Amino acid sequence: MEDRERLAINLRKVRSLVERIERMLEEDEYCPKIMQQVLASIGLLRSVHKGLMIRHLKTCFVEAAKTGDKKKQEELIGEILKVIDLYNK
Repeated sequence: MEDRERLAINLRKVRSLVERIERMLEEDEYCPKIMQQVLASIGLLRSVHKGLMIRHLKTCFVEAAKTGDKKKQEELIGEILKVIDLYNK
């Protein structure tokens, strides 16, 4: 299965989980059950994030490294560091 397809499947799963969480809240279900679904959706989103990071590093990042364009390389490093900082907040 292609990476892009796997990412799309996981995003559809997240959408489904979020809809389920909304229904659970509306139906006033037991909080720990809702929290489990929230954590499941977070896990899927982390998986999507990781897949996108790997894809970016294997494509855009590698291509920029091959060009020898130091400015472009520094820009890409800055972008990756920014995303890592956001992830770690």
